[in-house]
Amino acid sequence: MAPTAKVDNEELRRLKEVNIDEAPARRHVRDSLKDIQQNLDHILFKTPGDGIKTKESYELNSRGVEIFSKSWLPEASKPRALVCFCHGYGDTCTFFFEGIARRLALSGYGVFAMDYPGFGLSEGLHGYIPSFDLLVQDVIEHYSNIKENPEFSSLPSFLFGQSMGGAVSLKIHLKQPTAWTGAVLVAPMCKIADDLVPPPVLKQILIGLATVLPRHKLVPQKDLAEAAFRDIRKREMTPFNIVCYSGKPRLKTAVEMLRTTQEIEQQLEKVSLPILILHGEADTVTDPSVSRELYEKAKSSDKKIVLYEDAYHSLLEGEPDEMILRVLSDIISWLDDHSLQAEAPLVTPPV
Repeated sequence: MAPTAKVDNEELRRLKEVNIDEAPARRHVRDSLKDIQQNLDHILFKTPGDGIKTKESYELNSRGVEIFSKSWLPEASKPRALVCFCHGYGDTCTFFFEGIARRLALSGYGVFAMDYPGFGLSEGLHGYIPSFDLLVQDVIEHYSNIKENPEFSSLPSFLFGQSMGGAVSLKIHLKQPTAWTGAVLVAPMCKIADDLVPPPVLKQILIGLATVLPRHKLVPQKDLAEAAFRDIRKREMTPFNIVCYSGKPRLKTAVEMLRTTQEIEQQLEKVSLPILILHGEADTVTDPSVSRELYEKAKSSDKKIVLYEDAYHSLLEGEPDEMILRVLSDIISWLDDHSLQAEAPLVTPPV
């Protein structure tokens, strides 16, 4: 099916007019477009779901926020390891990641994902991050509950962070230095590219405004889909990710992301777990030079970086098929090696 079929676009236009600031509306439009999404002509959606057990859940966390989560497990065998996904800014675990998760599950991994509060199908004002540290704590809580399940507690566990999810993964690791077997970081947001950051004077004005108008959308932003997707045909599919936040960043969200990247940039030498860093050399959204810096400064003795020539930001969604398959193969090979090396589960020390 062509991604721009007339009937699809008519439905898409109708749903785009719906106000999805709150979770119930986001869930409604996702349900309305779900079948169309999964039939788009994208290599990720062509990954078969046979042999995979999937489960979608809504659960209240300890702060009383309703969190959406999804899991993909091999049907015929126990998972060889857990892969816990941290999605990027504005994104959800219900669109492109569906195909990535299937690939991992078909390779023997138990894959778990969640939408952060305010993103995707989880509760909260759309695209609003009042505190990055609180977001990270919500993710830690959710994945700790999964890892403590007797069914999975003996398995190696890996973080898998894309873009802003790379920053989330690194913050999780810095808070839990010995809790994870390793991390896969795809175009991690260790620093936002300079041309996406407002000039210094404007930045200070926006920081001041964020204390008064934290939820307002006043931060200028260029077209992220154009910047992130090299393959034009795949770029045309991004509007079908209906619950992705695509408006101007909210003031407090932008300030929290800038603050977080500055913090991470100052703590790269504290990263001690095995890491695989993957970045497109032509990425203009997150800075590949800081991924190189992370690789050089991290004190981990087990670290690997792969830089993909000419590739943009969305390595797993917006590149030509052969590049997407290459990146997936690099990830699965690294997970395979490190799952075998993990002889015993890592134990989180008592707090």
